Amino acid sequence: MAAAACGATATSQPAQPAQPASPSAAPSSAPATSPPATGAPTPGPTASPSPTTPPKFSAEVTKVARDRLRYSWRPGCPVPVGDLRLITMTYWGFDDKPHTGEMVVNKNAADDIVTVFRRLYDWRWPIRKMELVDVYKGDDFDSIDADNTSAFNCRPATGSSSWSQHAYGRAVDINPRENPYLSADGSVAHKNARKFARRPLDEPGVINPGDRVVRAFERVDWEWGGYWSGIKDYQHFSKGGG
Repeated sequence: MAAAACGATATSQPAQPAQPASPSAAPSSAPATSPPATGAPTPGPTASPSPTTPPKFSAEVTKVARDRLRYSWRPGCPVPVGDLRLITMTYWGFDDKPHTGEMVVNKNAADDIVTVFRRLYDWRWPIRKMELVDVYKGDDFDSIDADNTSAFNCRPATGSSSWSQHAYGRAVDINPRENPYLSADGSVAHKNARKFARRPLDEPGVINPGDRVVRAFERVDWEWGGYWSGIKDYQHFSKGGG
């Protein structure tokens, strides 16, 4: 009977259903969220991209087609089209960005021009624009007024009946607004260039006596028009003067 009484006591109370654990019952040390099932670490913040590096200087020298020189070359010019070369090269703009420009020079001057303009680009020395003078229908005044850096143009020297070195493709005018042509009386023909007439002048794109632009051209035996007596042609560099 005692054994039966013990058995009755064990079965007299119904089993109670299990209760779900409340959120507060979780151990305080448990993480709020579970790690990914794969066990991969949670990625950190994305790194900011590094600034884009400007492209290196490049220059391509090719023969120039006659139809690219519709206005700047004509029969009777002192150099045939076959002795001219088109340089397509990068230059650094006033907007602090790289650009691609074009320039026509004598085939014997191409290496010198590429050498100098590579240095200008590496220095981030600014150039306004670089287009063939044919964009301006061969009009030197309009090209200068647009502050265009250019080289070949079959024309006489300013104020002369003799050919300019530009007519041979052995001269280049750089930033003609910032580096104007001064007559013997000191006057400047282009109104937008008059404030740049004095030297030295500390402004972007300006060429000063003895500066690194002048020295870069001197290293390839080119002369600067800013050293001429009487008139001053601050934009002008040429092989052999004139």
